[in-house]
Amino acid sequence: MKFLKDAHLNVKHHFEKGGKLEFFYPLWEAQFTGLFTPGEVTRTASHVRDGLDNKRLMITVVIALLPCMLMAMYNTGYQALLAMAQGAVPIEGWRSALYQGVGLPFDFKSPIACVIYGALHYVPVVIASMATGGIVEPLVAMIRKHEINEGFLVTGMLIPLTLPPTIPLWMVVIGTIFGIVFAKEIFGGTGMNFLNPALTTRAFLFFAYPAAMSGDSTWIAADFSAVDSFSGATLLAQAAASGQAALAHASWTNAFLGFIPGSMGETSTLACLLGALLLVWTGIGSWRTMAGILFGTIAMAGFLNVAGSDTNPMFGVPWYWHAVMGGWAFGAVYMATDPVSSAFTNAGKLIYGAMIGILVVLIRVVNPAYPEGMMLAILFMNMFAPLIDHFFIQANIRRREARYAA
Repeated sequence: MKFLKDAHLNVKHHFEKGGKLEFFYPLWEAQFTGLFTPGEVTRTASHVRDGLDNKRLMITVVIALLPCMLMAMYNTGYQALLAMAQGAVPIEGWRSALYQGVGLPFDFKSPIACVIYGALHYVPVVIASMATGGIVEPLVAMIRKHEINEGFLVTGMLIPLTLPPTIPLWMVVIGTIFGIVFAKEIFGGTGMNFLNPALTTRAFLFFAYPAAMSGDSTWIAADFSAVDSFSGATLLAQAAASGQAALAHASWTNAFLGFIPGSMGETSTLACLLGALLLVWTGIGSWRTMAGILFGTIAMAGFLNVAGSDTNPMFGVPWYWHAVMGGWAFGAVYMATDPVSSAFTNAGKLIYGAMIGILVVLIRVVNPAYPEGMMLAILFMNMFAPLIDHFFIQANIRRREARYAA
């Protein structure tokens, strides 16, 4: 390792200001800080000593995402193999051919088979997302002459989990570029963005390519081109169509565990809760934001349940179904708690979370044509998070001034 470090330091002067490779300094710096701990420390006041840096923070979030990643592969494969076993979809395509080449059976009862078949859909999307970010972020860093940060490590992992398994890879590339550039880089990069880049990517893809993002057939990793007898609609789409009548035939336990069609990493509330435990324990994710979302969801769903509607079946959906459908749990744990785009005052986090919970139910119920809601609710409240914090900060300042005057 000493030889490798010396090799980096020997060429450093070429990348520093005035060197012939100055333009590529962000690439040299990213490699060096990725391999070694920088020897520079702050010398003057004022600074905070903390063992948590960006790299450790990002790695912790990725570890917290592991349950959702595993479930993304398992459930994607499970839903596809189940549809094939029922004879609802044909066994065809390059993924099926590659899968058959491994010699595994198309058996939805085999966890190994489900994970491998699901990985053939999930892994390419991850590669497309990470490769795109790995090109765009360094390019922007070199143009703007600032260091490459680790922010995309998490964003690149979040984006695939919010997408359906049959999303074309070229859409992943375009959406990732849009999310990086327009949600983060134009505002100054990681730590300066007020919108969540992963959610911005999903929002762009949803409105730019609605057929690929919201059609019934997109939610199961199988080819529906030759059949129309199998319904791959998400639980939310079914609830929007017939309310509790659809949920009466569904299993809440299966929805909680994640054995339902949906975006690859958003189906399992249990997997999200496991990630939430790590995020709350490490202090990276705020329990106040998560609690606020839960309370807001319970309050709004309860109010609409009491109000009722003869024409809108979504009015009758109870809060505990909202919590296991769509991206509610995933958004509450991983998206709403983003330390950059969410509120940062303690009281502000409760209000911020409660408003997300209220809005997600309101969007789902009042506008059943767009049954998800969590994505728009979080993005909407991202814009109001600074205003919420402003009022609480000013209130704290006034209280301290009053105590000082007394």
